Amino acid sequence: MTTGRSTSYADAGVSVAEGDRAVELMKQWVAKATRPEVVGGIGGFAGLFDASALKDYDRPLLASSADGVGTKVAIAQRMDRHDTIGFDLVGMLVDDLVVCGAEPLFLTDYIACGKVVPERIADIVKGIAMACAETGTALVGGETAEHPGLLGPDEYDVAGSTTGVVEADRLLGADRVRDGDVVIAMASSGLHSNGYSLVRRVFFDIAGWELDREVPEFGQTLGEELLTPTRLYTKPCLALADAVEVHAMSHITGGGLAANLARVVPASVSVRLDRSSWTPPAVFSVVGELGGIATEHLDEALNMGVGMVAVLPAEVSDEAISLLARHGVDAWQLGEVGAAGAFGAGGEVVFA
Repeated sequence: MTTGRSTSYADAGVSVAEGDRAVELMKQWVAKATRPEVVGGIGGFAGLFDASALKDYDRPLLASSADGVGTKVAIAQRMDRHDTIGFDLVGMLVDDLVVCGAEPLFLTDYIACGKVVPERIADIVKGIAMACAETGTALVGGETAEHPGLLGPDEYDVAGSTTGVVEADRLLGADRVRDGDVVIAMASSGLHSNGYSLVRRVFFDIAGWELDREVPEFGQTLGEELLTPTRLYTKPCLALADAVEVHAMSHITGGGLAANLARVVPASVSVRLDRSSWTPPAVFSVVGELGGIATEHLDEALNMGVGMVAVLPAEVSDEAISLLARHGVDAWQLGEVGAAGAFGAGGEVVFA
């Protein structure tokens, strides 16, 4: 049974031609995010990476991570600025590998949108590629999917996956953490890419603020503050693990500081963090005040100014802080590790 009318894929809301043009626009940026091991370029059905270099490892362990950037994309869409969200994606992916000591090798991305706007897609990929270049990660491929009817014309979401490698005897983790270790904090660039459902509710629904509002505490507009890209810790953390003895690292993302650090704290020890050792950036206190949110609830959702931590022997603490400073990362001694029962139950992280 037919209607007598001709219908095309474009009539259904999917433009193959615009998708092809988006690929052409993004190629210049993808070319900047490569490594010698990459075979071929984008456009194939799969990205290729020469793994023969793994023969130099005694026992190579592959590490993988998959993630997205959450509702921070809503800020990028409202501001119509799309070239920074890629840094958030790469940060969420690659720095999850780094905490186990793994060097990132390659990354693939996935962009779902209601309508392919080639310039917008190219801007998103530009950010991803620039962040990949900064972290030494090859962008070997990805997918852009047009979902009319499921997403609005100006809506999109981004996600990805990444793979890295670490020598088995250099694997970092809870089994290395000891009584007498210290916790080194690395400053975040702001909210990073977590807790935006709470942050958006506070600023937009409760306070009624607009993105173009100048906020003296921030020294910039609300929108500029909320769109600040996630700091990338990849190269500083790898350099740290090469230079000094490091026992564990923790990427402070969803769940906050204590919960993420607890993931690398064994039952044989407890950890005490000194809240007086740092002052969180203004955005965290403003969110708390506007929303009437208690500190413990802020701790559960936001990084509170600490984007990454390292657990290492006390005798290398000063050297670690100096090395991170040379890599442009503000760092300080945040806490200490004691035996189970010293500061809390085994595996517990508490604030002093």
